[in-house]
Amino acid sequence: REAEALIHLLGEFPDIPAWLSFSCANGEQNCRGEHFSQCIALAHAAPQIVAAGVNCTPPQYVESLLQIGAAHTDKPLAAYPNSGEIWHAPTRAWLPHTAQNFCAQAATWRRARAQLLGGCCRTTPADIVQIRQLLQKEKRNAPSLL
Repeated sequence: REAEALIHLLGEFPDIPAWLSFSCANGEQNCRGEHFSQCIALAHAAPQIVAAGVNCTPPQYVESLLQIGAAHTDKPLAAYPNSGEIWHAPTRAWLPHTAQNFCAQAATWRRARAQLLGGCCRTTPADIVQIRQLLQKEKRNAPSLL
């Protein structure tokens, strides 16, 4: 419903582009239980939505969600998941992750067609630096058209 509300609101501002991202509970559904293909179809049909993707989602689900997204739109895809840390209530602490794991996963997101990469809850500046380094390496290794 939030996505529909955003798309409706954008109608009042026809010159403003936007991207639409969804928090997802697993590798197929958003947090409301809707299949991600329905979410992407909604974004794909809206002319002002220039990109769509996932945010604040555990990183282990992002690749499959992007694959679903790529099958349902030709618009750029975005991925800015959370850190993947899990709250451990008995110890009242976050179970850690490593920036290397986050960056390694970011490489799979690129292969799954993500063009906009970042991080959400509990990601760190180190995570973002490693994503930037990944993208710089890709750029250096890209074949020249000249």
